[in-house]
Amino acid sequence: MEIRINISQNEKSFLCFEFSNNSCQKLFYPLETRILLYILFSVSSIITIIGNLLVIITVIHFKQLQTPTNYLILSLAVADLLVGGVVMPPSMLRSVETCWYLGDLFCKIHSSLDVTLCTASILNLCIIALDRYYAICHPLQYHSKMTSLTTLVLIIICWTLSVTFGFCMIFLNPNIPGTKDFYLDCDGRCMIFQSKEIITVMSLICFYIPAFVMLCVYLKILHVAQRQAQAIQSINSQLKTERKATKTLAIIMGVFLTFWIPFFLCNIIDPFIGYSVPPMLFDLFMWIAYYNSTCNPMIYAFFYSWFRHAFKIILSGRIFQTNSSRTILL
Repeated sequence: MEIRINISQNEKSFLCFEFSNNSCQKLFYPLETRILLYILFSVSSIITIIGNLLVIITVIHFKQLQTPTNYLILSLAVADLLVGGVVMPPSMLRSVETCWYLGDLFCKIHSSLDVTLCTASILNLCIIALDRYYAICHPLQYHSKMTSLTTLVLIIICWTLSVTFGFCMIFLNPNIPGTKDFYLDCDGRCMIFQSKEIITVMSLICFYIPAFVMLCVYLKILHVAQRQAQAIQSINSQLKTERKATKTLAIIMGVFLTFWIPFFLCNIIDPFIGYSVPPMLFDLFMWIAYYNSTCNPMIYAFFYSWFRHAFKIILSGRIFQTNSSRTILL
């Protein structure tokens, strides 16, 4: 999203493109502020990339962690890594410079990637919820239903739907009969204004419906897990492991919802109030949503002792030792 500002009579008007007759207005930050913002956003992007890269290397390298659940975590980490490496840098330039200088085509590509990765994240979380549902509610069927092949198929479907939906909504610009999507056409802006109907449909598909489904599934899991905790004592160790995994993944989902709800509330309300949500607020909520991708690896490291052990092995360089992939992670 771009920065829209009103220039008072006492303020000098800056333009994104000085020699363009159709240039958007530009908010000019002091040099010190711009440097601080570039440092903040750059560090955020680097931390997001490194954290999720550690998760990816951990699951791929260590044999002990190559399970269906961790393959789903791997898929989620890939989406988060792409947010940090592909989405954040252009957004940083747009947020700090308050203009888009990367061209109309890349604006559409960037917007498509934004939608794609958001959709991929929440669909991955839906699959994770399904995985936890079978592990807790149907433990005897879990290993027969949630096999590595099944998980791979679900991940492929997740990413196919996300890419198709993300790029089609931007590049094909679908319209509902009787409505009209419109674009701000001044030079230096990267924002697509869409109709109330399109925004509502996108928000429901990308966020609200999947989030509602996940909440229902986790409430069911919580109810069953509490009942099992009271009834089953002989497999207490295994039960504790499953409950801890469920709790951790529920926290990941909770963090996701917390970070994304402000943006999607603004996103779905904005068309109904004449697109009057302050752009600076929109931009703030967008960056808060991006930081969800930064937090997920920290959650793994905090709650999973085997991830912490794996991270230490990777960072110390012991990953290059012979048979390190067969290390028993406690």
